[in-house]
Amino acid sequence: MKKILVVDDEQQIREVLKEYLEYNDFEAVLASDGLEAVKLCETQTFDLIIMDIMMPKMDGMSALKEIRKTQNVPVIILSARDQEYDKLFSFEMGVDDYVTKPFSPKEVIARVKAVLNRFAKVEEERDIRTYGGLVIDFEGRNVIVDKRKVDMTPKEYEVLFFLVRNEGKAVSREKLLSNVWGFDFYGDDRTVDTHIKMLRSNLGPYRSCIVTLRGLGYKFEYEQPSE
Repeated sequence: MKKILVVDDEQQIREVLKEYLEYNDFEAVLASDGLEAVKLCETQTFDLIIMDIMMPKMDGMSALKEIRKTQNVPVIILSARDQEYDKLFSFEMGVDDYVTKPFSPKEVIARVKAVLNRFAKVEEERDIRTYGGLVIDFEGRNVIVDKRKVDMTPKEYEVLFFLVRNEGKAVSREKLLSNVWGFDFYGDDRTVDTHIKMLRSNLGPYRSCIVTLRGLGYKFEYEQPSE
């Protein structure tokens, strides 16, 4: 279930959008101002944010700047400001869509679905895998653990990427040696085990995703935590 953060200082708007989102099988989390939205994004990951601009404590654009420091999440602006300048500025800030008030809740839901579909296609084309708070970006050669970029050795990246690309499959130590180190490598199985140990340490709370298969090797397997 996709989780949507709705940020608006008008309670009625928050409640209406929550009702329509939940009717369309989305999970809705509500915030009454930009500061509350930033704090929520420090502890939770959202699939999309619907953000008002003019709000107390912290406006929408300031909140967006802070949120984008830690996560790349699509944003739909929902605002009474309907001047062309406001829309152009928002798009320059990286906003994905802009809806003016008053609005049709059905139109907002349609735009939410459209933005999510576009965002999913971009991630698929770039080959980004997300497992809870673990994000693996093959093209960018980045590994994010709970919003923190992890620095690993080149071989650790390659071992992880190979295991993830073979998600759910048993991978022998010999197969890892030949595919990551090459056929001309003269080391032994302990080389793989040493790198797996370091890799698990870097993955922190997601270390259990790398499962040991006794007498064979390893596999990458992610289990969605129960609510």
